[in-house]
Amino acid sequence: MRTPSLFVKCHPRVKDGKEHRYWSISENRRTHDGHRFQRQVIYLGEINDRQRAGWVKQIEVFDTTRQAYATLALFPEDRVVPTDLGPVVQICLQQFEIRRPRQWGACWLGLWLWKLLQLDEFWSPRLEPSRQGTPWRLILQALSVYRLIDPGSEWRLHRQWFDATALSDLLGPDFQLGCKENLYRTLDQLLEHKAALFTHLRARWEDLFGAKYEVLLYDLTSTYFESDPPFPEGDKRRFGYSRDKRSDCVQVVIALVLTPEGFPIAYEVFPGNTSDKTTLESILQKIESQYGKLQRIWIMDRGIPTEDTLAKMRQSQPPVHYLVGTPKGKLSGLEKKLAEQPWVQARENVQVKLHQEDSELYVLVESQDRLAKERAMRQSRLRRYWKRLQEIGRMKVLSRDDLLKKLGAAQAEAGRVQGLVEVQVPAEGQEVNRQNFHFNRKRSWRWVLFRAAWTRVEWGDEERFARSWSLHPARDCQMDQALS
Repeated sequence: MRTPSLFVKCHPRVKDGKEHRYWSISENRRTHDGHRFQRQVIYLGEINDRQRAGWVKQIEVFDTTRQAYATLALFPEDRVVPTDLGPVVQICLQQFEIRRPRQWGACWLGLWLWKLLQLDEFWSPRLEPSRQGTPWRLILQALSVYRLIDPGSEWRLHRQWFDATALSDLLGPDFQLGCKENLYRTLDQLLEHKAALFTHLRARWEDLFGAKYEVLLYDLTSTYFESDPPFPEGDKRRFGYSRDKRSDCVQVVIALVLTPEGFPIAYEVFPGNTSDKTTLESILQKIESQYGKLQRIWIMDRGIPTEDTLAKMRQSQPPVHYLVGTPKGKLSGLEKKLAEQPWVQARENVQVKLHQEDSELYVLVESQDRLAKERAMRQSRLRRYWKRLQEIGRMKVLSRDDLLKKLGAAQAEAGRVQGLVEVQVPAEGQEVNRQNFHFNRKRSWRWVLFRAAWTRVEWGDEERFARSWSLHPARDCQMDQALS
């Protein structure tokens, strides 16, 4: 593969009878089909005599003859050099090249944020250089900046990314990462300081951003590994429920606690076969032991807490409040009670119903924006499914087995929407034709739109929704026309 050639390109333009010359650094590129094109790398702007200060660059060089620093002016070779500039070096712009460009600005900003958080003061006594002189703290800075700017693997940082940045100059004239094993060894030394680091960051975030910790967001995710057991004793890689649809791979479960501003204050790694319901209690104890007992409000999904855990949160001193989705098993019992409550306008396009029962407050939220979004998603998926059925019906040479494969793929992509269309396939042994393969809608499209709103709200007043939809009978016709 050839290296792209760089050159300075002039862009002349006549404006008000005067010629203006604009310059840019461009490179020649070649596409896969052999065509060549030019790509602009850097725009230099206008270069003319009137704006000489914009393109005459002053630099200092050491004059070995006089043993002193002298100032030289860089000047394009195709222009007349003024006599009052002193020593001048003329540059041939046509032969100008950019070699080994490095990223500087983002790296400088990352190191500035590092100092703003006072991480130098935190890590200096904890990550002292090794006996061989390995600068663990500086390597950690490089790792942190790398994760902030362009996150990737440690191998990529060592082999590619570091040499394309100015970190080697910003962190010190003699700083180098060394062997790639230094990156992993640095990470190994951080785990014992995890609790102290989060305490330090919490204090800095409070000072800098006024972050509050009365409301905490708790959620879980997982990451899988393409590796085969057996593993050493105590290894957390296990087979479990895979959110990534990779049940063939071992995984670990990661729990994260965030503030509403997005600041992480704690995390924990659990074995891959850990149930979501068993993680909350240990996380609550971890937060209380590190940050003290306060009246916090925890926000989480309905599948995370158990009834026993919620009861302990209510009985603790001070009580721990929570906002969690209601289990589906309770929805039918609450539907009639919530239907009797009046709607309260919380904000524009958002209404709520409140129901107090025992020591808990149930809130039903209706967001018109959310309803419109999910309704549009269902309509779009239904259109794609209907279009795909039409394409399958127009295929001339198609066996029954191929028809079932294509139909199964289309239904898998359509999801629940496929239940709104009744499809008839030929019996085994029959040839596929238009007489034995056809499809029709099961219900009116108005029911589809109504169902989209009903499913999202989970409870509600069916009569109220029916009245609201009766005001838009044209949508039923529009859906018929779109699918016809």
